Amino acid sequence: MGTYPDLPSYTFDGKDLQDVLDDNAEELIGAGVIKKFGHTKLPYLPKVLSIAKALPLQLHPNKDLASKLHEKDPSNFTDPNHKPEIALALTKFEAFCGFKPLEKIGPLLQLEPLKKFLPSVKKPDFDDQTLKHVVKAMLTAEEKDIGTTVEALHKLDKSSFGDDTYIPELIPRLAEQYDKTDPGLLVALITMNYLVLQPGEGIFIPADGIHAYLAGDIIECMARSNNVLNTGFCPSAERNSADLFVSCLTFNPHSPAECMLTAQPYKGSKSSKTTVYKPPMSEFNMLVTDLGARDKETLAPVAGPAIFLATKGGATLRAKGKEYTVGEGNVFFIGQGTEVELEGSAHGLQAHIAYVE
Repeated sequence: MGTYPDLPSYTFDGKDLQDVLDDNAEELIGAGVIKKFGHTKLPYLPKVLSIAKALPLQLHPNKDLASKLHEKDPSNFTDPNHKPEIALALTKFEAFCGFKPLEKIGPLLQLEPLKKFLPSVKKPDFDDQTLKHVVKAMLTAEEKDIGTTVEALHKLDKSSFGDDTYIPELIPRLAEQYDKTDPGLLVALITMNYLVLQPGEGIFIPADGIHAYLAGDIIECMARSNNVLNTGFCPSAERNSADLFVSCLTFNPHSPAECMLTAQPYKGSKSSKTTVYKPPMSEFNMLVTDLGARDKETLAPVAGPAIFLATKGGATLRAKGKEYTVGEGNVFFIGQGTEVELEGSAHGLQAHIAYVE
């Protein structure tokens, strides 16, 4: 949803949303947001993802690299922007996000099948540079070697993996989806945090943050960009250069807790039935409104544009003297400075609202 040109949103009567915003920029976007970003486009891009098969092991280049890649290869890197993002679980949601603490990765690399990925010159401590070497070695290994390593890991006893007993459990599932020779298996299972989120829990992926989503339904929202570097859980022809990928890697977060994004009370909620997720970036925040049957909520005006998605149930929505019937899956654009009143249907309402100020 939004105004990204690859897949723009349209108004109910068929107008491109961006055209409507351009024609009514100050009224709908607001002078402050236009000045902040220097344009009348929505600076964020919300999505609904329903993941049945692992999405590619990937990262999104930072602004500096994105600008260079866009200039050099605009057909594959379609904008010069960065793409930090959040993912909020609607159902049970499995993801690989960021790197494990170094003290957890180091012992795993001492397993016999994995020692070959360590640098020949050993440092006293397993540090980020060693991890970088390991990730590159895994990504550039011959497919046959990856397959042999994955087979050998699967034969080890669960106790070999310490607390990470999910590793041998996930090997057959991921190998079935992408083949045991996919380098994503080793990078994700050995070096990355494996998270299982429940509905309402969220994660934040910074620019250059390595991640892969495995399964579940989520609300995703990101800065306005479609730039991505893929290097695993995808056919070899769709993988980007391992050298480029590794050169972009950052090593934060370094634990599951650092990946998490938690809801906070929202000061613009009149009935305390709305919370807000505030990632450390300027492009957007995300509201979540949960109403029981016939519950009411009033959301104070925001100094910027919003996109409202009815995720579950329904409601009556009142704004600017008009009344709308909201059903599951309906999407509304909310212009800046608009107070919104909601009354849940007999089945209540859950809504996700991306906005910028």
